Amino acid sequence: MSRPWALAGALGGAVLALDQVSKALIESNLVPGEHVDAVGPLSLTYSHNDGVAFGLAGGGGALLVVLTIGALGILGWWFHRHSAQPGAWIAAGLVTGGALGNLADRITSGSVTDFIDVSAWPPFNLADVAITTGVALLVYLLLSEPDPDAESAAPAP
Repeated sequence: MSRPWALAGALGGAVLALDQVSKALIESNLVPGEHVDAVGPLSLTYSHNDGVAFGLAGGGGALLVVLTIGALGILGWWFHRHSAQPGAWIAAGLVTGGALGNLADRITSGSVTDFIDVSAWPPFNLADVAITTGVALLVYLLLSEPDPDAESAAPAP
């Protein structure tokens, strides 16, 4: 196994573990709908989401599981082609770990446990933070990739 794959796997595993432990702590200490003020604008609100981000596509069930698996397959293909690119392992690890964390919830309970509440957004979880950060990094990497055709199309001096 190459170093980038090992790093992405380790990061993804860490994200998955942190996500599942944090959700288990919330589920064992709060009841659904309970709201606890934490620090500043941060609160904990235990909720379930059967859709994707912010409740979109609610009730998607098996379709969301299939779409998640498909997205992970596409990410794996991209990472296979770009694993040597600096930062690619971070994007792949964050998105994979987060997606697997939410996928585990969907498969085991039919919904995702959310609990981080910053009042400006619906509640979310650590997996959502990892996915969002990873996708932002992935977009940056895609936009900053040099165009392989640019050199061959440039006029000779």
